[in-house]
Amino acid sequence: MLPFFPVDRLKERMPSPKSEVLQGTLDLLVLKTLDSMGPMHGFGVALRIQQVSDKLLQLNQGTLYPALLRIEQRGWIASKWGVSENNRKAKYYLLLDPRRTQAARAGSWKAGSHVRRDHTGC
Repeated sequence: MLPFFPVDRLKERMPSPKSEVLQGTLDLLVLKTLDSMGPMHGFGVALRIQQVSDKLLQLNQGTLYPALLRIEQRGWIASKWGVSENNRKAKYYLLLDPRRTQAARAGSWKAGSHVRRDHTGC
């Protein structure tokens, strides 16, 4: 017998338009942070976003690191292992070719522009 999936369970697998907007907004914040600050480790990115948002945005690991992975898989950033300021192993992220990234962001920008605040200098 074939498995039966109620329509409600199918909805669980599809991202909502709201979550896609939030993901796109977070992606833009991360990209802008790396663009303005240069290569940074994930914790540094989170601290910078918290700082420029006057602590309005406090990102946890379960939010930030999937976003960094998603952005890296799209080819917008690269990562490499290094040593942090306090001699700990850390993964550093850097923005790839800004022209390519800018063109990719242009399509996402419209979706998140209504929730954008001018905290990152964008």
